[in-house]
Amino acid sequence: MTDLLHPDQTHVATPAFTASEQLATHLQQLSVDLIELHLQGKQAHWNVVGLNFRDLHLQLDEVVDAAREFSDQVAERMRALYVVPDGRSAAVAEQTSLPPFPAGEVNTAECVDLITTAIYGVTATARRIHDDVDAEDPTTADILHVIIERLEQLAWMIDAENRVANRSLPRSIHR
Repeated sequence: MTDLLHPDQTHVATPAFTASEQLATHLQQLSVDLIELHLQGKQAHWNVVGLNFRDLHLQLDEVVDAAREFSDQVAERMRALYVVPDGRSAAVAEQTSLPPFPAGEVNTAECVDLITTAIYGVTATARRIHDDVDAEDPTTADILHVIIERLEQLAWMIDAENRVANRSLPRSIHR
């Protein structure tokens, strides 16, 4: 045990598992994308206007809550694996893979497309890193499963605002 009164003594932890550099990099990328999603969700929440404003305004709160919860969960998992997350605004701005959200007011239909794109950007990151994460640490991969499931559900629900029955399909689906 470390004697806190004698800081010259070194504490040595012996965890059963610590993250590799690759796992740390993957989790950092997911972390900054989740933080950016939270920020974009708040920007959208404050500045969305137009038809169906209230419904979208409330849905954006759900996105923000999920992104904040998941970013905290990922960062805490990183710490459990002896990785130091970097959630500073400069790191997020430099490292995020999400496209920027515009300044100023945004009409509801455009906001739906923008926030859906951002959500799917985060799930794309989670899916891209999944197999590497799962190969190294299945416990962390379980966290990714929850993130992907919830964010894709939110994206589907929000995207439905702009869909036209039997005529709107995702870009990746071809008839």
